[in-house]
Amino acid sequence: MADGNQQQDTQEEENKLVALRREKLAAIREKRQAFPNDFERQNTSAELIADFEEKSAEELKELAHQTKVAGRIIRMRGPFVVIQDGYGQMQLYMNNKQFDDELAAELKGLDLGDIIGAEGEVFRTQKGELTVRVARFRLLTKSLRPLPDKHKGLTDTEMRYRQRYVDLIVNEESRKVFALRSKILRFIREFFDARGFMEVETPMMQIIPGGATARPFITHHNALDQDMYLRVAPELFLKRLTVGGFERVYELNRNFRNEGLSTRHNPEFTMLEFYWAYATYHELLDLTEDLFRSIAEQVLGSTTVSYQGSTYDFSQPFRRQSMREAIVAQCESATPESFDSPESVIALADKLDIHFDKAWPKGKIIMEIFEQRVEETLDQPTFIYEHPTDVSPLARRNELNPEVTDRFELFISGRELANGFSELNDPEDQAERFHAQVQQKESGDKEAMHFDDDYVTALEYGLPPTAGEGIGIDRLVMLFTDAASIKDVLLFPHMRPQHDNG
Repeated sequence: MADGNQQQDTQEEENKLVALRREKLAAIREKRQAFPNDFERQNTSAELIADFEEKSAEELKELAHQTKVAGRIIRMRGPFVVIQDGYGQMQLYMNNKQFDDELAAELKGLDLGDIIGAEGEVFRTQKGELTVRVARFRLLTKSLRPLPDKHKGLTDTEMRYRQRYVDLIVNEESRKVFALRSKILRFIREFFDARGFMEVETPMMQIIPGGATARPFITHHNALDQDMYLRVAPELFLKRLTVGGFERVYELNRNFRNEGLSTRHNPEFTMLEFYWAYATYHELLDLTEDLFRSIAEQVLGSTTVSYQGSTYDFSQPFRRQSMREAIVAQCESATPESFDSPESVIALADKLDIHFDKAWPKGKIIMEIFEQRVEETLDQPTFIYEHPTDVSPLARRNELNPEVTDRFELFISGRELANGFSELNDPEDQAERFHAQVQQKESGDKEAMHFDDDYVTALEYGLPPTAGEGIGIDRLVMLFTDAASIKDVLLFPHMRPQHDNG
């Protein structure tokens, strides 16, 4: 109850501050344009620091450099005002004794959060701080809502996600995360461009969802009067392009899966998918290691990365294990013979207390054993390969064992970051596997795939031997920014609706 009263008092205090600021804005409107758009900034904070940080007070005095800066007021202490722009912070010296009456009154009416433009000379204070001595300034945007307390910041995690714009204003660490995300995305493009891959775009609205076993979002196209699906993966369209002769393609874009929310899952997420003709999944393993190592080295500046208390050295080779080897290594009751028959797999699942449906095919139960008992134990970078054919409808069967495929997943910190395989390019085998998926869907599996007749037709024209892979960008950024939740690396994560407690 006390917390409720405190929250109510806080809200009432904020309402009073907002009302006061609205009064100030109304007074401004009576005199002039309240939101002018004709101020021409000459320098950013970063440019001033780059040009003058090494200059002494005497050198600055001799230069007498005049500048125009603009930004949001984040601190006010006597005549010293700190503004923040998109590149950093800059201190201003705003002495009302040096202003005329009108400007002095304007200064008195400024609040934290206001955006101003200021003109003056760059100098250094007695404490040695680079500062602009303001001769003139203008209020460009009145902030009607107060910023969070400067000492506490925006500490409510949910509000940081819901009001990311406030989070970015007051939390430097959040700005760093998203700046780093942008650098990582730019580097990934450069990495693939340098290796002869071409960036392409494929449809996000599809008549048939495909490319992954996942539950899709459904929308409706009014002009065509038909339901369509937001894509769960771009895979089938990218491989159509490989059929068409583009031998190395990649796409870096959004996928949508109608699944739950968690620290690792968001229904809208960014994926990198790429396809490489005349390569096998073995080449993908090496390329993936190279990509992660290069991001660490080139973007972060070190091949050693810390994440949530663990340390990963990307200069070292990643471990490689088959799925069956990983299960045997982690589960004492598992032996190589445990996978010989459906009955032995069911017996193993029962011993391990695995939640599964006995009507499932053998491979799906093996995958469930792995996901429930092994996946979270894979802390250091590990490639798990030879996934069951029953759960890999688009991957090529292994030549020596048709029950498994030439498929792998990369795990770091107990979570999947990449999924790749040698592509199934046999159109008759693909058609059979689509039929099996349809049967699973009719049996109640909402994530099973549809039959994509046009994709089978594309394969009948001939897909060269190809390897393809998908990498979850959000989880990758989580790793390289030490973010505990996927919401920390999404500018606008999906949130559950807020409920009015009143």
